Amino acid sequence: MVSRANYVGLAPEAMKILMSQEGYLHKQFSQSKTVTIKVWELVKLRVSQINQCAFCIDMHSKDALNQGETSERIFGLNAWRDMPLYSDIELTALDWAEHLTSAKPVDNQRYQKLVGVLGEQSTVDLTIAINAINSWNRIAKTFKPEVGSYKPH
Repeated sequence: MVSRANYVGLAPEAMKILMSQEGYLHKQFSQSKTVTIKVWELVKLRVSQINQCAFCIDMHSKDALNQGETSERIFGLNAWRDMPLYSDIELTALDWAEHLTSAKPVDNQRYQKLVGVLGEQSTVDLTIAINAINSWNRIAKTFKPEVGSYKPH
């Protein structure tokens, strides 16, 4: 097996910036009435599925379960559009996550619908969160931390 760079050890200041962003998002979603921590975990898991990031799928499945998410909803996430398990807020957040992850343009109608369901603050925070998990997925896929090594807090 090829050894990969220790990205945390080699770029500690960059990791502090990324972790600070995670702290901001945690605070925002802890206080939000729309995009909650549980919704955020679903989004992180779904984006990680799309990006096929094994480490992040393992991590966010564990974190979602730790937040009280059900196995049924985690298993159904791959087919969320056809599963009657998710709220309108969750459906909106998952749709936005898939749209941004695919790098499609955002037209005014889609944006207005999003803001109508989530509000402006949650739209901004969710957009930052989707950008963050896409970034984390690319880091993990490059440096390949050991799948299964993550332990929830």
